[in-house]
Amino acid sequence: MSSLAEAVVALGYGVASALVPVVNAEAYAVVAGQRAGHALVAVVALALGQTAGKLLLFESARRGSGRLARTVAKREKSGRAAARAARWTEPIRRWLSRRRTALPTVLASAAVGVPPLAVVSLAAGTAGLRRWEFAVACLSGRVIRFALLLLPAVLA
Repeated sequence: MSSLAEAVVALGYGVASALVPVVNAEAYAVVAGQRAGHALVAVVALALGQTAGKLLLFESARRGSGRLARTVAKREKSGRAAARAARWTEPIRRWLSRRRTALPTVLASAAVGVPPLAVVSLAAGTAGLRRWEFAVACLSGRVIRFALLLLPAVLA
């Protein structure tokens, strides 16, 4: 397969894996590492696809957060459920609303996978993180993650 075709496939696989949890981008990165000639192209394209997919989640959360807040305000939850939701959502939202803590959190999530990047993408969208900052941190972390995953396969 040519380098361009490999890039297109990796890009599409990255977008799919960002949106569909059972599609595993890490496995694709390891398999791409077996083809040492196109490994770098595959890593960058896969990371770009993942970032594009996570940006879709980010934007959907950003645009839907106002509607969600209005819906929740209309329908008051039971006291116990509201307390449980507030206990988890408010600290995460505060954490991601500060640039000093939000960007390292996104970068760590993209590179290590803890906390899950899908959850961080949604939370960052509702917390008001800048789109370009999220994209740069996400792309950087994904490139690091995929490069480290395929490095043993390339060196072998």
